[in-house]
Amino acid sequence: MGPQARLSPLPGERLDAQRPDQELTRSWGHRSESALDRAKAMALPLPLAASTPLLHGEFGSYPVRGPRFALTLTPQALHIQRLRPKPEARPRGGLVPLSEVSGCCTLRSHSSSDSAAYFCIYTYPRGRRGSRRRATRTFCADGAATYEENRTEAQRWATALTCLLRGQLLPTDGEITPELLPRPPRLLLLVNPFGGRGLAWQWCKNHVLPMISEAGLSFNLIQTERHNHARELVQGLSLSEWDSIITVSGDGLLYEVLNGLLERPDWEEAVKMPVGILPCGSGNALAGAVNQHGGFEPALGVDLLLNCSLLLCRGGSRPLDLLSVTLASGSRCFSFLSVAWGFVSDVDIQSERFRALGSARFTLGTVLGLATLHTYRGRLSYLPATMEASSPTPAHGLPRAKSELTLAPAPAPAPAVAHSPLHRSVSDLPLPLPQSALTSPGSPELPNLLLNGGGPELAGDWGGAGDTPLSPDPLLPSPPGSPKAAILSPISKGAPEMPSSSGLPSSKPNATVAVSTRGPADHLLPPLGTALPPGWVTMEGDFVLILAISPSHLGADLVAAPHARFDDGLVHLCWVRGGISRAALLRLFLAMEHGSHLSLDCPQLGYTAARAFRLEPLTSRGVLTVDGEQVEYGPLQAQMHPGLGTLLTGPPGWPGQDP
Repeated sequence: MGPQARLSPLPGERLDAQRPDQELTRSWGHRSESALDRAKAMALPLPLAASTPLLHGEFGSYPVRGPRFALTLTPQALHIQRLRPKPEARPRGGLVPLSEVSGCCTLRSHSSSDSAAYFCIYTYPRGRRGSRRRATRTFCADGAATYEENRTEAQRWATALTCLLRGQLLPTDGEITPELLPRPPRLLLLVNPFGGRGLAWQWCKNHVLPMISEAGLSFNLIQTERHNHARELVQGLSLSEWDSIITVSGDGLLYEVLNGLLERPDWEEAVKMPVGILPCGSGNALAGAVNQHGGFEPALGVDLLLNCSLLLCRGGSRPLDLLSVTLASGSRCFSFLSVAWGFVSDVDIQSERFRALGSARFTLGTVLGLATLHTYRGRLSYLPATMEASSPTPAHGLPRAKSELTLAPAPAPAPAVAHSPLHRSVSDLPLPLPQSALTSPGSPELPNLLLNGGGPELAGDWGGAGDTPLSPDPLLPSPPGSPKAAILSPISKGAPEMPSSSGLPSSKPNATVAVSTRGPADHLLPPLGTALPPGWVTMEGDFVLILAISPSHLGADLVAAPHARFDDGLVHLCWVRGGISRAALLRLFLAMEHGSHLSLDCPQLGYTAARAFRLEPLTSRGVLTVDGEQVEYGPLQAQMHPGLGTLLTGPPGWPGQDP
């Protein structure tokens, strides 16, 4: 049986079922129906639809003296069966889920006498301890007499796998050729080198850049140099040159990007630009929600980064709700994460001095916050949401008191913020790539980032003694005018400033965040300082904390709103009233690691889902934060704008994801 062998089923599978299309996801911000959704509509069993064989063939291995394998590609996995020298139906690593594959490439031997072609896939399986590690599998297409025929077969497999990874529709009838490959997405990577413990750049060049080069993605990379640099940058970008903007940092950098997009004159179109996040910060709340949405187990540190990078290589997206927050001065900013007052915001800001500890800063900050537990007098009003199937059900009754309240008139809106010139520019010119910036420890060097089929040479890494080294064999030449992978150098250089609360340099340690003056109208909110319309619910009293959150996670390992989704159109309100003991509050946060805190029947804990809210601190001192950034202290109100943004989350069809 050669590589052109007729399609045959895996053991226990049938081929007589109707075959659904193989499109797996909406690709890079464009909506399309998933294969699993169509399978549901056709009443097909999901395991059968997901395991329908697409390609089947026999391959050798590299080095050439290794065993031979039968490969079967399905929409969800690559099945590997060893044939010789010792047949084995389920060899070690015999099932490679596509959710663990970053990309693939075709290679050829340096020896002109070798007529075989080679097919290499890059994978990141979980090890025994749960951590991911990079691994490659290289197979030899040698069933034909000539190199051209073997190359065609290797490229057929590489094309099919790449199309599946990118969500590209495969033809049910007809040839699978490299012309089917979608254009490589053009990514703008923004890296905050001060993120987390200052390891963001190191993690980026050791993990992120190698993976996206394996996936064949096209990118430019910019290091941010100061607070609000990313905000200013996206305000001046020509967005048509990019397919998405990716932040490599914590949540603060994405906050800058989204508010910068909403500050543009063309904000209605700009805010539709798909954005993604690769976690290299301290909290990484949104990345935790993306990781959960991707069907992965909870993770921290490098493991969370690798999970999110794998999802980024898939390119699927979904709408992202954004919360418009009107501050006491009348100015607005937009939140994708949370508004906090009390214990949560106190811990967030006061733990800044422990930033060198990474995510452990919040653990230490929580311990110190419990030791000096404060209560705050305040008033919370909200417009209840229509409870639908997508919104959570409170675990217990909520303390509510209805009333109409009036605030003092709000001051005049603050003047627009003046932006300084950018210190970096964006270009598609083929700038040189420093070799050290793309070398992962224990991996071969990456000489080039080829857009289609590129990959590292295998000489001295996978080849045994006497084996002829291999080199990349691109599927297609780079399209004319396509962006090259490039790291952009600064125009002006200077000593870096000390990081601020967002992890970026700032001249003022307690400076408030910049605000947006454009964006959609808040039609649900009366002016701050006027009476609320009928239908609002108001409560007043002593609170330990009030939290308004949009996605499910408050941190990478803190699930504050277990049933929340990126596009449910709801703001999830949680509060803890005064009178709670330190031990009970600690139990709440420990239970939040698993999202089970709402089932503890804590009498001081309240929860509801809303479409808008107003928060009025009645104490003279306190801390308010929006997405972890400190804002001016005083009354504020907010309204949810459903699906205003677009978030890269990976495909919706992988196991564990909601459709």
